[in-house]
Amino acid sequence: MLSGGANGPAPPNALPRALPNLPPGFLGAFLPSPNIANGSANLCEHCGIQPKFFDGTKQHPYCGKTCALAQAQAQSQVAQSQLLCVVCKLQPRYNDGKKVHQYCGKTCAAKGMTRRSTTSSPSKAAVPTANGSVCSIPGCQKATYTDPSSGPSEFCSLKHKRLAEDACLWCKKATKQIRHFCSRSCAQSVQQISPGLLEVPEGHSTFKSVAEQFKISWRHTNKVCPTVRRVYKIIGTQASLDKYEAYRDSVEARGQFKASNRPAGNENRRWHGTRRECTLGDQGQTQFCGSTSCSLCCIAKTTYDLSFFKKRTSWGRFGCGIYTSSTSSKSDDYSDNVIKSPLKAILLNKVVVGKGCKMTHDNTTLTAPPSGYDSILAEKGGSLNHDEVVVYTNDAVRPSFLVMYDS
Repeated sequence: MLSGGANGPAPPNALPRALPNLPPGFLGAFLPSPNIANGSANLCEHCGIQPKFFDGTKQHPYCGKTCALAQAQAQSQVAQSQLLCVVCKLQPRYNDGKKVHQYCGKTCAAKGMTRRSTTSSPSKAAVPTANGSVCSIPGCQKATYTDPSSGPSEFCSLKHKRLAEDACLWCKKATKQIRHFCSRSCAQSVQQISPGLLEVPEGHSTFKSVAEQFKISWRHTNKVCPTVRRVYKIIGTQASLDKYEAYRDSVEARGQFKASNRPAGNENRRWHGTRRECTLGDQGQTQFCGSTSCSLCCIAKTTYDLSFFKKRTSWGRFGCGIYTSSTSSKSDDYSDNVIKSPLKAILLNKVVVGKGCKMTHDNTTLTAPPSGYDSILAEKGGSLNHDEVVVYTNDAVRPSFLVMYDS
């Protein structure tokens, strides 16, 4: 499959000229929301009342410095609360070099153990565990329980277990509402790590959805479907997301796909396998490597780049395009580990398919879909054993999830 290139990440949006200098780490609070309702697109993203500040060149997310500073303070409080000891809530959590613990030291750890020992059972069917573990929901200090039917749990109750299955991927404290996040605030806060990866817990509904799509789309009968071990949400830059959404909206305006109960722009999730030179995704590794030839890191950081087509491959069945497939086992054929690893990597992407032109035979001279179409739908039959979707513009596709599975 065609590998993406390595563009430098887009610079963060400039702050309104009326704003004072802010502490490092707060830029994420000033990035626009990835999902703003059309009716409120021009209103301040904090108060939702006043129009956004326009400096003559660009429109900023907030109406002025008061709302911008209020939002920055809110983000600071959220970030600090996630890094402080869960008992005293004053000192930073202890880091032993391998993991960050919940407590700042032995004194607070002992207090936390005492609190757990006096916590009542979460339900009649739940039995507190004896290993001293606390509920995995952030801020909850209750002891975990053992479910008679499934064994030890990571949560204090069935209620918190159900919350975790559909929780916001950022704060993990509330049910997701805006895509993968519970609020506009969390959707903005996650931009602090862009470009980057956010691991999806194994019990989460998003993990289950991605793993299930991988499993049911594995169609090669000569290969056993491997087990998905890890799923990471890819956090692209706001500039990259804006370009994708602008392209999707333009395709929707032409095709009116929502009128026939399809997603805007006929957006679909499709697989792409590529070259990995590093350990990204192994054992929770979320740091991109610096190699410009590691296609996996380049795509995850800066999305796909058609300018690298001829540099990475000398031939394309349907010309110079970006290739994805609904068949995970087909994309697995292109997933290549340069170094030894127990896992392989594959990307699940958002693709604006639009109006696709169906083809069953090769046309290696294509540099764009035929007039009136937005993509090529290469169907099984003729010269193909499995399907492909080919798009010819970078903004028609964005990597959405990194999926790690047994090699």
